[in-house]
Amino acid sequence: MIPRRSPLRRSLVSFGYGVFYRIPLRWRTRLVKTVSHKYVLGSVVLMFDADDPGRILLLRQPPGRGWTLPAGLLQRGETPIEGARREAAEETGVLLDSLEPAVPNAVVHTRGRWVDMVFTAHVPAATTELSVDGAEVWEAAWHHVDELPKLTPATARLLANYGIGPGA
Repeated sequence: MIPRRSPLRRSLVSFGYGVFYRIPLRWRTRLVKTVSHKYVLGSVVLMFDADDPGRILLLRQPPGRGWTLPAGLLQRGETPIEGARREAAEETGVLLDSLEPAVPNAVVHTRGRWVDMVFTAHVPAATTELSVDGAEVWEAAWHHVDELPKLTPATARLLANYGIGPGA
């Protein structure tokens, strides 16, 4: 291996960049897309009870290996916040006017190669009617963050980023 600061290394890197930038843009773009990692982008909503912020909305979905959050992949041309609103409406029947970026807003899953854009919403559980379709979502229910049911591994890892759940 060539030492990091050696003149030979600098010359080779400079030569490589010179060759790369002489390639037509269309081919450079294709080359970069071929060798670069690809990530799938999705949106997730942490929906808390406005009257009791210690409660969070969870969903039970097929294949039923644990509870999850309202989430899904973005459609072409859709922004992450639009995707979060759409997924919340599709999976819970709740139309969200106000969504705030969670901190951290992006959670990168390097093993699965996807990025979750996470948003928070506060809705009054007592007056919010939940509606599930029975196919994509079997059940939606409010759970206290200190007494969560069995979560899917991906949901448990994601919630741990926010200090919620068994992995926190």
